[in-house]
Amino acid sequence: MPMTLSALAAKLADVGYIADRELAMALHLMELLKRPLLLEGEAGVGKTEVAKALALVDGAKLIRLRCYEGPDRSDALYEWNYQRQLLTIQARAAAGTAIKEDDIFSERYLLERPLLQSIRQERPPVLLVDEIDRADEEFEAFLLELLSDFQVTVPELGRIQARSIPRVVLTSNGTREISDALRRRCLYHYVDFPEAERESAILQCRLPGIGAVFALQIARAVEKIRREDLRKIPGVAETLDWAAALIGIELSDLHSEPELVFDTMMCLIKTQEDKSRFTPEVAQRILGKVA
Repeated sequence: MPMTLSALAAKLADVGYIADRELAMALHLMELLKRPLLLEGEAGVGKTEVAKALALVDGAKLIRLRCYEGPDRSDALYEWNYQRQLLTIQARAAAGTAIKEDDIFSERYLLERPLLQSIRQERPPVLLVDEIDRADEEFEAFLLELLSDFQVTVPELGRIQARSIPRVVLTSNGTREISDALRRRCLYHYVDFPEAERESAILQCRLPGIGAVFALQIARAVEKIRREDLRKIPGVAETLDWAAALIGIELSDLHSEPELVFDTMMCLIKTQEDKSRFTPEVAQRILGKVA
């Protein structure tokens, strides 16, 4: 039986992921209905971390398919170990031994890629299909077929059926519109930047000893920075880096040494364009509004 919503949220917190109620519900229903979960949102909001946390909570293997460069079937499903096959052929030929197709195209030469690997586990893994919007529509259709049947056909070996059904998390940054067919197949949740109180809780969870007051001060400052006209909005990872930097130089108040605090804000700014806009005056204006 799936664990209760509150128990799931508590277990996610135990492994370092502070989920809001909507995300906890999405993960709860994902398990209850045995459906893939599509997570959309800006880069840096923690979509990939959801799958990692889910795997930790369940003690399951995390299998990740990265779609950054548009995978083809051999990247995603399987391919043959051609080098090993060639060595076998050469060895058989040198020994004068007859070679049959079944000797070369067998399980021992099959290289499992993430999709095939995910359905051949004895215990259900978490399959993370990262940045599905980077893949083309043809690959998306292929993925949809696999998610519907959880079986694949390898021409040389025949049909391979799933030993277990993976829990599937797909992420998208919105660079391309996902097809209606895939959306209908999945549960959906939009992951937004956390509000200050939740980001403060994340900081306290990931950086023990930071202190509730300082964590909230940092989170409120980052919340205001995200409202600035920046090309790349800082994500949660950048907030964690900034907080760790401030702790590392033994600061515990954003108002104590303004120049030093500004210097550490390089942890949040990732482009030259944003760096030119984010002046000490802008930083002081933002920090002046943070209690």
